[in-house]
Amino acid sequence: MSAMSDYLEVELRKHMFRTGSYTKPAALWVRLYTANAGETGGGTEVTGGSYAAVQRDPLDANWTAASATDGVTGNAAAITYPAPTANWGVLTGFTFADAQSAGNMLIYGALTTSKTVNNGDAAPNFPIGTLTATFA
Repeated sequence: MSAMSDYLEVELRKHMFRTGSYTKPAALWVRLYTANAGETGGGTEVTGGSYAAVQRDPLDANWTAASATDGVTGNAAAITYPAPTANWGVLTGFTFADAQSAGNMLIYGALTTSKTVNNGDAAPNFPIGTLTATFA
């Protein structure tokens, strides 16, 4: 299950109900966490050991259309991280952000199953349809 960050909620409210305008990001970055982020950010993103957030732009080729009944959209293309060259720890969560580092967190969520990633493991990945965001 995923949720919108406070930042995104405010921007969408301003866009829909006020005079503000929200422009969707040109790029989305999928980040991994060993301590989950919450509505205002925080959490502990993986660092070191060849880790890098993965860029998946907001394109139909990268993301499925949300269902009219469940509001779920998912990755239409695999998301693969670099192979770890050091222990990353136990992955517990993810975020979508509008920049590779810093920037604004847009959506956050917990992984369905935590995963320990160690030096020498295969490159962690989300096969097609396994990383989802719910708009409900």
